[in-house]
Amino acid sequence: QVQLMESGGGLVQPGGSLRLSCAASGSIFSINFMAWYRQPPGKQPRDLVALITSSGSTNYADSVKGRFTISRDNAKNTVYLQMNSLEPEDTAVYYCYVDRARTAGGTILNYWGQGTQVTVSS
Repeated sequence: QVQLMESGGGLVQPGGSLRLSCAASGSIFSINFMAWYRQPPGKQPRDLVALITSSGSTNYADSVKGRFTISRDNAKNTVYLQMNSLEPEDTAVYYCYVDRARTAGGTILNYWGQGTQVTVSS
């Protein structure tokens, strides 16, 4: 079984920065891509913020390009999201997503984190 542990959310003023972390634990052999999604209050569905493949290729939502940076430590099965120049519109619950995690038992599944709140407000 794979578990995701997120951390790093909180309250920040506009223009500030936060760094989110998501560590995947369990008997993991490989992961396809890791990503961050977000869900603003009262809105659905979750929107893709950024993703990073096992080889390091990245993709970002247009709204965060130039402000957010996703990175990944494959040895630790951990993904990070550095968020700079935060705006009130970035306020949302941020969810970590792991795509096609292959475990020692041979299963290949996708996983979601529990979510971490990011609030940008003065």
